[in-house]
Amino acid sequence: MTRFEALQRSLKAFSSQQAMANELGVTQPTVWRWLNQSKQVPAEYVLRVEAATGVSRHDLRPDIYPREEMTDHHVGDRFCGIDRQIAARQQMAAGATSASKAA
Repeated sequence: MTRFEALQRSLKAFSSQQAMANELGVTQPTVWRWLNQSKQVPAEYVLRVEAATGVSRHDLRPDIYPREEMTDHHVGDRFCGIDRQIAARQQMAAGATSASKAA
């Protein structure tokens, strides 16, 4: 979802641009400018829009509120799936190399 789509979705939670403006303490022309010029909610209004509409701050302004990456910090400590097959081949190749050096 783009910032503009998130703004449009948040506007749908209100009955009109005027209702959104009233809730946020701005004028209707200000909301119009967000929709037609900047295409995003200004940073200082993001949390209020999220609270009033349920549209996530991450969708409204991902540049300010990025989603946290789901990171597996232990992925390097284990092999899984196809990696096991590759590891087994590498071990077999290493064993064959050391056996040929011994002979």
